[in-house]
Amino acid sequence: MADKNNAPDMSRRRFLKNSGYVAGGVVGGGILGSLLGVNLDDGSQQATTSPQGEQTDYQHALMFFTRQKDFDILSAATERIFPEDENGTGAIGLGVPYFIDHQLAGSYGNNEKTYMQGPFYPGTDYQGYQSRLKRKEIFMEGIRALDRESNSAHNTSFTELEGEQQDELLQKFENNEVDLKGVSSSDFFELLRSATLRGAYADPLYNGNEEMEGWKMKEFPGHQMSYLNQIDSEEFVEIEPQSLHSQLK
Repeated sequence: MADKNNAPDMSRRRFLKNSGYVAGGVVGGGILGSLLGVNLDDGSQQATTSPQGEQTDYQHALMFFTRQKDFDILSAATERIFPEDENGTGAIGLGVPYFIDHQLAGSYGNNEKTYMQGPFYPGTDYQGYQSRLKRKEIFMEGIRALDRESNSAHNTSFTELEGEQQDELLQKFENNEVDLKGVSSSDFFELLRSATLRGAYADPLYNGNEEMEGWKMKEFPGHQMSYLNQIDSEEFVEIEPQSLHSQLK
């Protein structure tokens, strides 16, 4: 991964074009994908007001992370994977870190739908989940390893590094050049990358893709009740996207 200001080959436009297959059902089906189907927010608890008049935004409330530092490292890493630029909002602006936090607190993070009995052997590229660790444990191991590597190489936290330095460390994880306990660093990076993309493109019902900005960058219409008024058009029709929130009202 190169710095977003110095890598025209990795422009947002090209990234969005090439990443569609990774997001898979997240863009095409909205509620499909391995991270979705858990921690559903029906829109009724987005915010409440306490008797003292203080408003609580549950969409931006941490459910898994107990240390703000860990969450900040996660946020910085997702932003390097999906950075803000002239083409649109980045991971932080899309609420991706909160999406991941909420998923890790639910069945996804606890591997409730994954076979987790041994023996545990190194898997191949064609095999599924192989680690004895749950996803929430892999994220914690990887996030803290990012900070350890940062302090070792640069004597400062990952969040304090320049973008290019953060990219270099993430590249080491992607290339499996960092030792982690119970999982390979490349497996952690792939989980992080996949979760980032899903958070960018998931229906806002799942606390990502804020204001449907991820869909708007792809001109994806979201969940429409009908396409009768557009189906006969010979030209591309740009449709204002709709979230599942609108279907629940």
